[in-house]
Amino acid sequence: MSPEERKIMRDRENLRRERIKRETEAALHDSGLRLDQEKRAMFESRYMQERRKMEQLLRQQIETERQQQLPTLIQQLRNEFQRQQPSSSPATKPAGSPKSGK
Repeated sequence: MSPEERKIMRDRENLRRERIKRETEAALHDSGLRLDQEKRAMFESRYMQERRKMEQLLRQQIETERQQQLPTLIQQLRNEFQRQQPSSSPATKPAGSPKSGK
């Protein structure tokens, strides 16, 4: 990976961490809890743990749904593109070449 690509990856990771930190702070604020430093750290850790679980579950659900919908999509596209093919498509041409004289 080039130095430029590594920098982009670091920047993306830093932005992701900042966003998660803001969302964690918002969750703590929304909870209405007033915690000391130790309990706050525990809250943040648990929030992150549970959030990762939730996001993993959502990714699995989306992938399952995608896999269920793909056959229908493929069939729909097959039908759409079969209608657009000319009647003498390469798949329906006779085996003999026009130049061979057969």
